[in-house]
Amino acid sequence: MKSASKFEKVAARGWNLLNEGKPFTPIFVIGTMMIFHFQGLLHGEVFPFLISLLLTIPLFIIYFFYDFPLFLRNYLWVPVIGFLLLFESPDLALWGLAIGLYFFFTVFFWGTFYYHLRIGTDWLNFTRFWKLVLKNSDSTSGNAQEQLPKFLLLLAVWDGIMTNLSNGEVLPMTYFYLYGGVVTLAFILHYFLFDWKPKQYDSFTNDEPAQEESLNDKVVVIVIDGMRKERFYEANTPYLDELMDKGTEYLNMETVYPARTVVCFSSMFTGTYPREHGMKSNMVWRLGIKVESIFDSLRKVGKKGKMLGIAHLVDSFGKDVETVTAVMHKDKADRNIINKAKKIMQEQDPDLFIVQLIGTDQIGHSRGVLYDEYIEKIEEADALIQEYVEWLESEGKMKNTTIMICADHGQADGIGGHGHLDEGERYVPFFMVGPGVKQGEKVQEKRSLVSMAPTIAYLLGAPYPSHSRGPVLKEALKESWKQHE
Repeated sequence: MKSASKFEKVAARGWNLLNEGKPFTPIFVIGTMMIFHFQGLLHGEVFPFLISLLLTIPLFIIYFFYDFPLFLRNYLWVPVIGFLLLFESPDLALWGLAIGLYFFFTVFFWGTFYYHLRIGTDWLNFTRFWKLVLKNSDSTSGNAQEQLPKFLLLLAVWDGIMTNLSNGEVLPMTYFYLYGGVVTLAFILHYFLFDWKPKQYDSFTNDEPAQEESLNDKVVVIVIDGMRKERFYEANTPYLDELMDKGTEYLNMETVYPARTVVCFSSMFTGTYPREHGMKSNMVWRLGIKVESIFDSLRKVGKKGKMLGIAHLVDSFGKDVETVTAVMHKDKADRNIINKAKKIMQEQDPDLFIVQLIGTDQIGHSRGVLYDEYIEKIEEADALIQEYVEWLESEGKMKNTTIMICADHGQADGIGGHGHLDEGERYVPFFMVGPGVKQGEKVQEKRSLVSMAPTIAYLLGAPYPSHSRGPVLKEALKESWKQHE
């Protein structure tokens, strides 16, 4: 099983400059303006180009600072309409070029060429992908309903200012009134309407006693990346259903905001939120989390944890991650991961082992979550998990082991979108099974994935990570295992 190369790790970070919506917007706008004004720049119009860019920066900053998730993105058309009412008509050729470039990038380069090279999707993937881009509600560049009004306004303002400067005209103050209107609109929307983020725990887990003795020899966590909960229930997953019946299922387990893979994994295995661990999107500006992880906690008691996942997770957890390449055919990805998971358990025998299955997430992003291919990947994960757990049993690794099965986030319609907690993203499958876990229990109370790290620490007799806020999931444990109440 091939690991992610150094080049792939760097390339993954570079791709997120175009994949994540916030950095994509300025990169796309600047690139489009350079193409549109290419001849003028060659003939010495660099000064008005750069000065007008500087005068447009306040609008870039507003759109970088504020999210416009879900229905809030509809309000982005208000400033566009305002521009059309206050100023001369924008250059329609510029807008036409931008719209053409955008759909070429998302539908053909990303949705067809990129996915064909990376995971082997068909060369005709664009025939479905264009519909997914129009529906997509997540925080990536593929969110057409958010990106279109953003870059159309930025281009119109920048080009309008450049025209004024090139003609030697005084810059109208109306531009700055527009900026004021946009920032006021953004503030009002976020203050009064952006109210669906999950409630965060205020206190630290350290407020409750840690378990001094190890209850488990091992904890194995299998994360089926991007598995939407209701689609999981619809799939034919006999083995996972059997494990749920033998253990405790959490019916209202919440992910964190924004629901992006690096963010979710960082919260799951530190026990805290992006504001503290520092991972606020898949686009990582500073490598390494700012707080202790569960791996750090285990080291304090002489135990070892290991995570097997794609290159993105190295950005958070560094050398605690064994990587797998994400450049492989979609039908081979999870099979190869399970093969490597066996090898790591044989050779390293970690006390905590976290395995990320990526096939479901990949097919959701490339083909959509409401199609049969997505269900098939969930069913494939079921068979592979059965193979792996039965292999662990044959190797004597399951005598005193708790298994956690979960998703890091769900996926919405469109290109398997996740980030803004649209329908299908927020609540994830989560269940535990093991010798100390109650059988057939269904927990209705709302819980959060930030409880994973402290619960693992509790089971393995390690201190809680330094900034862990999630409570231990003691309601899943048998009374004899709940040493501290």
